Amino acid sequence: MTDPAVLTAVQAALAAEHAAVYGYGVVGARAGEERAQEAREAYEAHRARRDALRRTVHDLGAAPVVAEAAYVLPFPVPDAPAAARLAAELESRVAAVYADLVAAADGALRGEAAAALREAAVRGTRWRGGSVAFPGLAGRAPAGA
Repeated sequence: MTDPAVLTAVQAALAAEHAAVYGYGVVGARAGEERAQEAREAYEAHRARRDALRRTVHDLGAAPVVAEAAYVLPFPVPDAPAAARLAAELESRVAAVYADLVAAADGALRGEAAAALREAAVRGTRWRGGSVAFPGLAGRAPAGA
């Protein structure tokens, strides 16, 4: 029997990957020539993770969450600097759900989640131009901690 917490975390990761694929469509359209290849590579990486998570959900005996028709962006993306900020935000959001999956899972699934978290942190650092402490956990500490 599948642990409900694991299934919930996998579905959340899948939903985040759906959103990242959508978001990178916007990033790619606005990133500019100097970062277009980086945007394409991130888009493909998120598509691959999304497809793998769909298979994982099926393997866990559930129906994968489906992508939304469209997603609300956190801010307007009229130019390349905004596209880079969006990419960094997408990676932060993806890292957060993978951190939750690392906490919920074990074995090979935990390893895959940790690898995805690491990849998101690296991509986020590149887009942001700097790193953050504890990717996937930043800003998630309880109040007063």
